[in-house]
Amino acid sequence: MDTVFLYIVTGALFILSFVRDRKKTFRALVKGLRALEGLLPQLLAVVILIAVLLAVFDAELISRVLGERSGLWGVLGAGIIGSITLIPGFVAFQLAGELLRNGAGVLQIATFVSTLMMVGVVTLPIEIAYFGKRITFTRNAFAFLFSFAAAFFVAWVVGL
Repeated sequence: MDTVFLYIVTGALFILSFVRDRKKTFRALVKGLRALEGLLPQLLAVVILIAVLLAVFDAELISRVLGERSGLWGVLGAGIIGSITLIPGFVAFQLAGELLRNGAGVLQIATFVSTLMMVGVVTLPIEIAYFGKRITFTRNAFAFLFSFAAAFFVAWVVGL
């Protein structure tokens, strides 16, 4: 229902904009379509990645590996996978939502997403080039530890 409401509001505002200034509205529409064109490959990658993951890994396997009962090993595994994975945020959140719907635990997914956003194993060479080894490894180590604290906080808040 919220989506329908947003489409109606967007359509009404688009018509209002078009009535007020056709050229400006057309330029904005073209700019928006170009932005969508740039995002489209990533959006398709999200859909394909989620579809493949859910086709390969059934809900039982996801629940066993990343479910609430996977315990410390599931949390550590999610943290390590998140640390070495390079996925844009909007992809990660879509993937996290699907994993949660298929039996993954909140703590495990919060750990995965927080390490994904804060730790950069794949981007280490670039970061070392700009900041040096000491700062890069220190930042990543603290980010790794803090991501677990953030994940525990998220799981606690969701559990309230």
